[in-house]
Amino acid sequence: MRIKTLLLGLAALVISFVVSLKVMNFISPPPGSVAPPLVKLSPLPPPTRTSRIIAPVAISLDAIRAAAERGAPRSFSGKADNPVGQILQNADINWAAERGPIAATGAGNQLTVTAPLSGKLNVTGSLSGNAANAIGGLIGGNIGKQLGNISIKAINANADIRGNVIVTSRPLLTEHWRVEPNLTAQVNVGDTGITAGGMRIGVPAQVKPVLDKLVGEQVGAMQQRVRNDPILEQSARREWAKMCRSIPLPRAAPNMPDLYLELRPTKAIAAQPRVDAANLVLTLGVEAETRILATRTTPNCPFPALLDIVPPIDNGNMAIGVPIDLPFTEVNAILNAQLKGRTLPENGDSAVAVTVRGAQVSPSGNRLLISLDVDAAETRSIFSFGAQATVHVWGRPVLDQAQQILRLTDIELAVESKAAFGLLGPAARAAEPYLRTMLADKATIDLKPFAANARDKIEAALADFRAGADGVKVNAAIDSVRLVDVAFDNDTLRVITEATGTTRVAVSALPGP
Repeated sequence: MRIKTLLLGLAALVISFVVSLKVMNFISPPPGSVAPPLVKLSPLPPPTRTSRIIAPVAISLDAIRAAAERGAPRSFSGKADNPVGQILQNADINWAAERGPIAATGAGNQLTVTAPLSGKLNVTGSLSGNAANAIGGLIGGNIGKQLGNISIKAINANADIRGNVIVTSRPLLTEHWRVEPNLTAQVNVGDTGITAGGMRIGVPAQVKPVLDKLVGEQVGAMQQRVRNDPILEQSARREWAKMCRSIPLPRAAPNMPDLYLELRPTKAIAAQPRVDAANLVLTLGVEAETRILATRTTPNCPFPALLDIVPPIDNGNMAIGVPIDLPFTEVNAILNAQLKGRTLPENGDSAVAVTVRGAQVSPSGNRLLISLDVDAAETRSIFSFGAQATVHVWGRPVLDQAQQILRLTDIELAVESKAAFGLLGPAARAAEPYLRTMLADKATIDLKPFAANARDKIEAALADFRAGADGVKVNAAIDSVRLVDVAFDNDTLRVITEATGTTRVAVSALPGP
């Protein structure tokens, strides 16, 4: 009887002890619930990044040839003075030449345009009455007298004109949005001629001076026209205006306001033209400020009066910086999805099991404070004593660019949490290394979806850039999106991404005059 009474009394004592512990846990704050003091942060400034797009514009030599074909005159003609007035009277020396197909070649940054010339030189007239004396005086002796006695009174003779025109250009850009063509021209005429009254009338002497003048005037007018042509500036102004705008972005979270990516071009850059065997390459680029704002804006983007001429650039490229702002409410949701319900150690080989019931992140200075609500219970005790606690852990956020995640380093328990683990007993303190390992491995933010979203938005922004005109093909592609920086204030975690890619423009046809 005594044994039964003793057992009943012992059971009542145990039940009373356990109930007392539960009641104490319920009515008293859990150990470590007092959070460490936080360092208040200044609000993040409006996110601004400098972006750059460089695009080589390759104008095919065939397009240049076609434009020259349309603009160059096809026929030439003229009248020459009588070079042998002592022999011919009433002389009429006329010539006419046609231009053949134009060819364009390039090498050593020089553009060369050539065209063949062909035609006829016609000489009409009659021998003068003093032909014998004239010829005798010119060539002397009996030969002159014999030629002077020739009975031909009228002359109508023709000679072929054979030659070509060569125009070269070494174009240069000026800082005032103009092209200095640096044109030179050369006319070559084959050495053909006509013999009239015993005298040879050479074609080059009669035709080349006139052709030199005509071609020189054409080249001079073309040089002045190209030098004053505002087409480069006008095209740049159109693209500048298209870039200057706000682009809507998706919300970072359902309760966040709409966000907009503002593009504000600030500088125009260019490299001097290059000429190779296939193209004349003109490299143009722009630098722009990109930033995220909560409202749609109408940015002010004054067009630069001067081009910034830079050294040669081999390939087209772009680097567009885009900030990604995450509210800490979103960060908390991400961490809870990864940590809530996890029990440490995961292999169960410990005298205590610590289960995470929830997590919250608070910024402080250059660190983040992760507050974990945990249940700690003994696993090797017949009573399975346990308690609840709020454990505070410090960590420093860093970017893992290779894995595109945000992880914590320099993880350590706050002083208040060390005391909390002390209240939970030696077994709970043994779980501390597992807790640090779990946070290092699991307390991460996968930024790949955000980087992919940023890539999609940049691709959408490039759609207008890709829309070329007739005869113009624009290729612009994003190759990669990388994480370059991280910052935060009391409410927002900001990750800076940079999209890099390639750009090039091919021009297969130039507009007509």
